[in-house]
Amino acid sequence: MLLLTGEYQHVIDDKSRVFISNKLRSQIDVDEHGSSFYLVLGANGVLCLYPEKYFERIVEAVAPETSAADEAVSFERMSFALASKVELDSQGRLLINERLRSRAGLSTQITLVGVRDHIEVWNSENWEQYVEDHMAQYQKQMAQARKAVLQQEGLEI
Repeated sequence: MLLLTGEYQHVIDDKSRVFISNKLRSQIDVDEHGSSFYLVLGANGVLCLYPEKYFERIVEAVAPETSAADEAVSFERMSFALASKVELDSQGRLLINERLRSRAGLSTQITLVGVRDHIEVWNSENWEQYVEDHMAQYQKQMAQARKAVLQQEGLEI
């Protein structure tokens, strides 16, 4: 099971490369999930980095659920056209091509965010705004989740 966590400040260098933190990379079992990644423009225009074997499972799982033939074709076009198989260089850097960088609205200051099964690449200002906008909702959800777990264990808060 993948459980990628944390937020890490980085810079996209003048050659459009970004260092992927060792703390993030060490959370990925290479034997289970592969050593390469897929760079994908995901939900809400956020650039996502999926371990290769995990992304392949996602694509296989979603395609059969698509009901209409034209939706299946559209899903395949978008899934594969907007995804790039990438490898980190020997220093743990990832090259982000200019088109994806532009589509994701990335400047040089970025934040890498572990989100369970993938890494999101955010423009740092946008990430900070997202955190600010969603903090109250998150705190409420975390309190509810903790309460539910404690109740399952027969404990009360």
